[in-house]
Amino acid sequence: MNQPITQFPGSGNPEREEATRIKLQRRRSKNVVALVLSLAAMAFGLLWLVWILFATVKLGIGGLSIDLFTQNTPPPNTEGGGLLNAIVGSLILVLLATFVGTPLGILAGVYLGEYGDKRWLASVTRFINDILLSAPSIVIGLFVYALVVAQMGRFSGWAGVIALALLQIPIVIRTTENMLRLVPNALREAAFALGTPKWKMIVSITLKASVSGIVTGVLLAVARITGETAPLLFTALSNQFFSWDMNQPVANLPVTIYKFAMSPFPQWQALAWAGVFLITLGVLGLNILARTIFSKK
Repeated sequence: MNQPITQFPGSGNPEREEATRIKLQRRRSKNVVALVLSLAAMAFGLLWLVWILFATVKLGIGGLSIDLFTQNTPPPNTEGGGLLNAIVGSLILVLLATFVGTPLGILAGVYLGEYGDKRWLASVTRFINDILLSAPSIVIGLFVYALVVAQMGRFSGWAGVIALALLQIPIVIRTTENMLRLVPNALREAAFALGTPKWKMIVSITLKASVSGIVTGVLLAVARITGETAPLLFTALSNQFFSWDMNQPVANLPVTIYKFAMSPFPQWQALAWAGVFLITLGVLGLNILARTIFSKK
C-alpha cells in the first residue's frame, strides 16, 4: 500500500512557501553576521596577543646571554650583570608556595567533592573560594602585608610564599572538586559494595581516576603565580644581592622586571625585557605541558 508523501510546511501554498523562504534567508543572513562578528572579535584578540609575543621575543631575546644566568643584578647604570639572584629567588618562592598550597587545595577539593554535597560548611567554603578566585592579587598582597609583614616589621620571603600560596589554593580546590565530580558514581558504588572504606575508595579510585586533571590544575596554578608582581611588592619585595635567607627580602623576577623597566637606564631595561621573555617562555611551557597531560588522559 502506498504511503502518503510527507510535504514540508507551506508546500503547495505559494504564500507560505514565500514566507518560509524569507525566514530561511533571514536566518542565513543572521548566521553570516554572527560568524563575521565572531571572526572579527577573534582576530582582534589574536592581533594583540601576537603583537605582545612579537614585542617580547624581539626585545627580550637579544638580552639572552650566559651572564644573564650566571651573574646577579647589576648596580644602576653599569654594563654587564644578569638575573641569577632573581631567577633563583622566583624558583624558590614558586616551589615553596606550590609545596604549601597544593596539599591544602587538594584536601579541600576532596572534602567538597566527596563529603560536602549538602553541608553548610561546604557551601560557605565554595562561596569563599569563589571570592578568592576573583579577588585581585594586590588585595591578597595587602592582606598578607597586614597579617605578616607589619607584624614582623620587615619584608620577607616567607610572606611572599604565603601570598603566592593563597593565590594558588583556590585554583587547585576548584580543579580538584570538578575532576572528582567527573568520576562516575558507579565506581564508588562498586567499591562500597565490596566493603571498601570511603577514605580508601577516595585514595585508590577517585583520586587515581582524576589525577591527570588535578595535575593539570596544579600546573595552571603554578603558571598563574609565576608572573605575579603585586603580591610580592607588599611581601617579599626584592633584593639586589643573592640571598637564601627567607626571613629577609628575596629577589624575584616579577619585581625585578618592574623595577628595571621603570628605570631610566638602558642596561636595566634590556635585562627587564630578557626577564619578561623568560617568564613568558616559562608560563607558555607550563600551559602547554598542562594541556598535553590532560589531553592524553
